[in-house]
Amino acid sequence: MNFTLHKGDFLGIIGANGAGKSTFLKILSGELDSTTGEVSIDPNCRMSVLKQDHFAYDEYTVLDTIIMGNKRLYDIMKEKDALYEKEDFSDEDGIKAAELEAEFAEMDGWEADSNASKLMQGLGLDESIMYSQMADLGGNEKVKVLLAQALFGDPDIILLDEPTNHLDLQAIEWLEDFLLDYEGTVIVVSHDRYFLNVVCTHIVDIDYSKVKMYVGNYEFWYESSQMMERLIKQQNKKAEEKIKELQTFIQRFSANKSKSKQKKKSKNFKNSLHVSLPTLQNLNKLLLVRKCLINLRLKNCLRHQDVIRLSALIWTEKRDAICLPLTDFQRL
Repeated sequence: MNFTLHKGDFLGIIGANGAGKSTFLKILSGELDSTTGEVSIDPNCRMSVLKQDHFAYDEYTVLDTIIMGNKRLYDIMKEKDALYEKEDFSDEDGIKAAELEAEFAEMDGWEADSNASKLMQGLGLDESIMYSQMADLGGNEKVKVLLAQALFGDPDIILLDEPTNHLDLQAIEWLEDFLLDYEGTVIVVSHDRYFLNVVCTHIVDIDYSKVKMYVGNYEFWYESSQMMERLIKQQNKKAEEKIKELQTFIQRFSANKSKSKQKKKSKNFKNSLHVSLPTLQNLNKLLLVRKCLINLRLKNCLRHQDVIRLSALIWTEKRDAICLPLTDFQRL
């Protein structure tokens, strides 16, 4: 399967547990290598991923953890601090610091604390914990901090794995509004169909070895998949009816003893192709064969050269298959 996502696209990934949704997300993020295919991302795009390890940042403060969502900005901040703390601050250090300050300002670094605070408030976190250690937070608070980290710094691509887990209704509604205003690309794995219905522009349904993409939200995917399922059932039912009808015809024909001589003669034809009716998957071919039989009107020779050059057609002893000359079958 090949697909391309553009700025503003919101892709929801759905499927049964164990179908490979999270693995697919890890391949997109580069955490896992794909065995086949490739993922191509603009090198100028910054990707942010919702981390799943709630203990990975226990040694950091809440503020630092959120700002780490933009790794380059965080590294600049720490490098600047290290330079300014040097007792033997040299001219070279001054030049380096000036370069870092320029990049820091370009990345809106002076608003980093304020932007982190807004994310915390939106997700229902008390600002008083901003300088607390992550190790001191409860499980639900850690989830919200890690989500704030993934949203921080206006990334170009956001990958979210079950972002609404452990969120209260108010936080989910805030997240929906945030993503609706977000101008980048979002790829999310979620079982929350209401959330997916609000924010998604595309749905990918992963069913173990099968992957299908639908344009639209969750509701559109559901209606489309239900309609396809009904059509497939109807087609299968019609195919079964046609097979039964043809098998009944075969039984009636083979019971006619007057055809035994022609039947014996037809067995001597070479280069014939055996086709089992139960495995005949192409309904168009099945209908065409049946049409040919009807057109021949059960003539003794069973030939109709003016129509399709069907030189011979016989029933096997098992009466559950047909034999056609190979050249004629290819014409079907």
